[in-house]
Amino acid sequence: MTRWTADQIPDLSGRHAVVTGANSGLGFVTALELARHGADVTLAVRDQAKGDAARTQMASQLASTPTAGTLELGLLDLASLDSIAEFAEAQVSSGRRLDLLVNNAGIMAIPRRETADGFEMQLGTNHLGHMALTLRLLPALVATGSEHGTTRVVTVSSGAHRFGKINLTDLMGERSYRPWGAYGQSKLANLLFAFELQRRLDAAGLPVASYAAHPGFAATNLQSVAPTMKGSALGTRMAEWGNTLLAQPAEMGALPSLYAATMPGLPPAAYIGPDGFMEQRGYPRLVSAISAAYDESLAAALWLRSEELIGVRFADTAQAA
Repeated sequence: MTRWTADQIPDLSGRHAVVTGANSGLGFVTALELARHGADVTLAVRDQAKGDAARTQMASQLASTPTAGTLELGLLDLASLDSIAEFAEAQVSSGRRLDLLVNNAGIMAIPRRETADGFEMQLGTNHLGHMALTLRLLPALVATGSEHGTTRVVTVSSGAHRFGKINLTDLMGERSYRPWGAYGQSKLANLLFAFELQRRLDAAGLPVASYAAHPGFAATNLQSVAPTMKGSALGTRMAEWGNTLLAQPAEMGALPSLYAATMPGLPPAAYIGPDGFMEQRGYPRLVSAISAAYDESLAAALWLRSEELIGVRFADTAQAA
């Protein structure tokens, strides 16, 4: 059986990709490999200094690849609707083509915090922020798709969606908050969004395809953020041990996202994950989510509530596109 690797990414010369959270972990590898295969990549990051450092590191690794695409930095805070609007407006108003959006950034199992707009931080960043970004970038995705062929949106979920539940009466965890429960909810929301987006794109006849992916258990700094916020030295050390002893490298964890982003002929609304035991590690393949992720009534209800919260409607951006 052929195992797909980043070496099999097709030539992406002339294409433009936006990758959120591209300064570290899976986002760094995703952006690097897209650029290595010719794509011009916008690194959408929250921190200027970390973004600059990542771009410098990528440029060094790509120095021996003359066909590599360009790397540019775009400041984006997914925990701020104003920041999202500003970033998207700059992308759309430039008239530049946009072939690929990878909704990769995320936070995991942190103590309860709120975004600049008062959303619970995990749902606000992982789901609402990426939904707002996608809808605001839709005109550029549609314009590019109409001229050059179908464009793609890849939303990165997690195996943790399997214990997630959408609580529409307490989405923000104001009455009851559990860090892992909130993370699972946000990752299930990612899948509901990705699949519902495809239904709406199909209904509107727009040349954009929506995909979802998950990395399995990959070694990134995602695991250490929560214990660091809690001031738990033991938790931080355990996260480091887990990454060292159990997790697969970020280069492997990024493969499902890269597969969803670049594999020719992939059916819309496909969900990609690792092929190993319990989808924790391995090479990318088509996988299935829990039944709740395919619940169209739940997806529609979450979609409408999310539109109210972010102040952006698919119908409006689709019409503008």
